[in-house]
Amino acid sequence: MTPDGRTILAPLPAGIDGHFGPELRRFVLMHYHQGQSTLPRLTALLQSLGVSISKRQVPRLLTDKPDDFVSAAQDVLRAGLETSPSVSADDTGARHAGKNGFCTQIGNDWFTWFGTRSSKSRLTCLALLRAGPIDYGLNDAAYSYMRQHSLPASLSGRLMGEPQSCFADEAAWLAPLDRLGFTTLTVTPDPGRVATEGALWGSVQSHKFLCDAVVLSDDAGQFNVGRPARCWIHAERLVHKRDTFTDPHRAAQARVRGRIWRFYASLKAYQRNPTERRSVAVRARFDRIFLRRTGFVTLDRLLARLHANKDELLMVLDRPEIPRHTTRSENDIRCYLTRRKISAGTRSDIGRDCRDAFLSLAKTCEKLGIAVWDYLGSRLKVAGHALIEPLDHYVRAKIRPA
Repeated sequence: MTPDGRTILAPLPAGIDGHFGPELRRFVLMHYHQGQSTLPRLTALLQSLGVSISKRQVPRLLTDKPDDFVSAAQDVLRAGLETSPSVSADDTGARHAGKNGFCTQIGNDWFTWFGTRSSKSRLTCLALLRAGPIDYGLNDAAYSYMRQHSLPASLSGRLMGEPQSCFADEAAWLAPLDRLGFTTLTVTPDPGRVATEGALWGSVQSHKFLCDAVVLSDDAGQFNVGRPARCWIHAERLVHKRDTFTDPHRAAQARVRGRIWRFYASLKAYQRNPTERRSVAVRARFDRIFLRRTGFVTLDRLLARLHANKDELLMVLDRPEIPRHTTRSENDIRCYLTRRKISAGTRSDIGRDCRDAFLSLAKTCEKLGIAVWDYLGSRLKVAGHALIEPLDHYVRAKIRPA
């Protein structure tokens, strides 16, 4: 308003929405998610630089219009599940809305994705593997899953008799389960749970996710889907942590650990030069190690238990391109642990989804060799920004930008 009472209106510079422009939002997102700063410290930093901003405005910048970034993270997950020969998975504790929950990590050399939910059951894991859609499907993959998990043929036959094979959401899926009597049965395993897991797996496969891909984990039951493989580091750790009480026990433990590590070296050599003859020899050597009796009863029981997981531990013989351990997942999830230590938990669903999405995108950028600063500038359309394609394009093409 001028001294003579006239009002003059001028358009805001391009990209400014509200009080602050995209440059400041990029700065805030970068320092909070990749720099792992806290809100009070970030607010103090901005104010010390001369920015007139309140402590309530900073979290608004972090969660403003989150759909684009949340969708971008989901696109990265979809690209990884569609194109990767293997993924590794892990989880850790999380705090959301004042309650304990779990954050699940899924990734490989090209991408990382985080998803926080209240449970870490197999139902939750399968729901996350749908990568966005919330449908359920009855198809060959679903019925195969049900057979593998001991659902009686009479019950699966009832589902096969259903005229509908695709269900839009959970409510639509639970209706036929109630009508067919699945929810009233009190037997083990729970038929309703197994059928629901099968329908979720059917949905995953119908979207062309994890087709012939290996799921590598630390043998946690919720990740036992598709073609599971087991981490050798976690398997050997069970032997290493076995309590010993006598010198013969300690000697037996040392011998077994030595045999395992020498066998592990032979697996690495096999992956460099896989042949059918060497595969047969490695399998026979595995049997000799894990069927051996040491005289240490609890150690013998552990070896027998590990031998029961032979197919998962020796998946690298059939798929030499997959890793032998979940070290990548453990490295990826450390950024989430750091965020949890310095900022505790989230309160709103938007805050939870934004934290998961930005950590996923930042970690994926790191794997692709893309500067997070450049990626945010490209997405927020900062003036003079570097041209960065959506990250899922690089994941699908398995290339790193120059």
